[in-house]
Amino acid sequence: MSDKICNDGVCEVNDKLNNINMSSTKDNTKSICANCGKEGSKLKSCTACKLVKYCNRECQIAHRPQHKKVCKKRAAELHDEKLFKQPPPELDDCPICFLRLPCLDTGRKYMSCCGKTICSGCDCAPRYDNQGNKVDINKQNECPFCRVVAPKSEEEARKRIKLRVDMKDARAIFNGGCYYSEGLNGFPQDYAKALELLHQAGELGQATAYNIIGYAYSNGQGVEVDEKKAEYYYQLAAIGGCTQARHNLGIREDNVGNFDRALRHYMIAVRNGFNESLKEIKDLYSNGFASKDNYMKALQLYQEYLGEIKSDKRDKAAAAHESCQYY
Repeated sequence: MSDKICNDGVCEVNDKLNNINMSSTKDNTKSICANCGKEGSKLKSCTACKLVKYCNRECQIAHRPQHKKVCKKRAAELHDEKLFKQPPPELDDCPICFLRLPCLDTGRKYMSCCGKTICSGCDCAPRYDNQGNKVDINKQNECPFCRVVAPKSEEEARKRIKLRVDMKDARAIFNGGCYYSEGLNGFPQDYAKALELLHQAGELGQATAYNIIGYAYSNGQGVEVDEKKAEYYYQLAAIGGCTQARHNLGIREDNVGNFDRALRHYMIAVRNGFNESLKEIKDLYSNGFASKDNYMKALQLYQEYLGEIKSDKRDKAAAAHESCQYY
């Protein structure tokens, strides 16, 4: 018999050793190279599947033919675990009323003076001076959080945005990227600058920025159409908590007949308040691709979300101003 240990046997033994490694705090715990069978404490795991270890790159390459199928399957499983994990809300709570900020853009407002995002209810709520007298909001026109007066000109507004960008404010950087992309608010249309800022915002935690990049690659907006890159950025955005990107992924799976995966995406989006995903689940149920229990669960998740965002102040703002609708 050959002195070389059977690859399959090594994989099995190495799996057991990996389980031991996870429960052990000793630095001298040894593993076995999946290719040559050499023991060691400094072997490196396969970066894709984490199932096996190797003593060097040459051993990893040599073992690739036997390991490729298992590796690919496990890597896909790990990716799905990350992709379909319920993400935390992308936005913090309103800093004034401390309620969860709504999913809809019209239900909240970013303040370039202090970098806070305020809910529509607090933005439209009555304000009072130091003597307790009610102040006319239209005349005062100040930030409800820091009390700084709103910019009086487009130039002043641009200066505030650029100041927040220099302070590495992710939301301000994202807004700047959108302005460059569309040529809005006095910013020249510049797709290259827009992508630069959107990438920067994404790296700082503004997941919605990755959704915009995904849209650009999907529709050829300033870049060549590349569906693989679009999918990649939509997934980054969804993992970061962007509900629009999550819905987009559901639509893409829906369009190719992967209804189970589409349903999983829609469910996560519904829990984070995306009403369009609830409508898609209803359609799946109507067409026999989702069960009644699925649809009832989706309704329950959406009601839980509404319970977290509803307030009298927000209802009053929505009733008074159509632009303040928050669900």
